Amino acid sequence: MEEISYGMKDKVVLVTGGSRGIGLEIVRRLIHHEKARVAICGRKQDGLEAARSLLGEQDRLLALPAHIAREDDVERLFDAVEQRFGRLDVLINNVGMNIMTPSLAETETNLWQKIIDTNLTGTFLCSRRAAALMKAQGGGKIVAVSSIAARKAAPAMGIYGIAKAAVEMMTKVLAVELAPFNIQVNALAPSMVRTDFSKPFWSSEPLYREIVRAIPLGRIAEPIDVVHPVLFLASRGSDFITGHTLMVDGGASAL
Repeated sequence: MEEISYGMKDKVVLVTGGSRGIGLEIVRRLIHHEKARVAICGRKQDGLEAARSLLGEQDRLLALPAHIAREDDVERLFDAVEQRFGRLDVLINNVGMNIMTPSLAETETNLWQKIIDTNLTGTFLCSRRAAALMKAQGGGKIVAVSSIAARKAAPAMGIYGIAKAAVEMMTKVLAVELAPFNIQVNALAPSMVRTDFSKPFWSSEPLYREIVRAIPLGRIAEPIDVVHPVLFLASRGSDFITGHTLMVDGGASAL
């Protein structure tokens, strides 16, 4: 099978939440296939160390602890990226977190705030900081990983879906505001992906069968199914695409 390339050699890419799940697969592809220079962040040092050991290529990888919902952490993260690589070509807002919430109407405020901060406020803080760097250098790409939960209400995913819906609107607003600076801002919305994040759903055979009944392609996504659309939106191939959310859902949204 012919290898797909996105022309990312030596591009500087920051992937939030890049130490595991979809983020780690994006980083693996960027470093080993695209030969990009990549920064990743995560909240747990041991997770970052494990990713660093797995990925190798220490000269092209920067792994830093950061909680993206904290403004000081975001400032330190971007300062470190700029100091190490001198620029930022692509920001991939990949961090996502959900705590199952059976009833939105009965959810405590602190749980609401935790999910909103991680998924929405963190994306805002990172995008704002990236935009400042990209304006100064003459352009760039911002890509957000949303979710089909932003379009379809799902059990136990209420606050998460609300946050991701807001991320998609933020994508449109930033796309319009940053277009004069040659910065394209897009998102993609996967359906369920086979990661630890979604394991409570796909690891149950009866529940899995119920889920795939609503997906015309007859399966849930594998991480690589998300990696390729992300890299397309991060590449020059998307230079005339901005403010768009690409559905990566095996046809589920067509039903």
